[in-house]
Amino acid sequence: MLFTAMDLGATFVFAISGATRGVHRRLDLFGVLVVAWVAAVAGGIARDLLIGAVPPAAIADWRYLAAAVVAGLLGFFASDVIARLKTPVLLFDAAGLCLFAVTGTQKALAYGLSPVMAAMMGMITCIGGGVARDLLTLQVPTVLRSELYAVAALAGAGSIALGFWAGLPILPTVVFGASVCLFLRLMSIYRGWRLPMARTPGKSSKETD
Repeated sequence: MLFTAMDLGATFVFAISGATRGVHRRLDLFGVLVVAWVAAVAGGIARDLLIGAVPPAAIADWRYLAAAVVAGLLGFFASDVIARLKTPVLLFDAAGLCLFAVTGTQKALAYGLSPVMAAMMGMITCIGGGVARDLLTLQVPTVLRSELYAVAALAGAGSIALGFWAGLPILPTVVFGASVCLFLRLMSIYRGWRLPMARTPGKSSKETD
């Protein structure tokens, strides 16, 4: 029940991030709901297909669609309230990221994957929805830029998988992994923590910026 609640919570906040992006792109209600649903479930569907959990939970369980639709409607009709938050898409995205790091890794471990592969599945769960959302709204996916996004997801998922491998208690391991993921993502948003960025040969850093 805790796993399902966290997964639905992550689905909800990722759907809000998708809906908010759709509103910013001036999509109609249907378009906003589509982006919200894709942002909410794309990562989980990819993970489930890769580990053999078919049909994917996001399709088999009506609650995932309901959570995405409710969040999409909230993002559409309460966009003014959400917009008052600083960088609302990024904040909701960060919240969903740390929750999916937990649920994605835990589900992969439950299906018998090694800790390394489970951490990779946790990362895919985290980044899949954001990539789909960005592509649908014609943006370069955040995961391909220098921000700490996939790295934050992998660090959180890896911490959980490592704790499982070491036989540590589940709850502290999960809290620690989610905290690592959230901390790194928030530091990227508010403190500008970034990975090294590729530069065009022959150009100075000022020119590439």
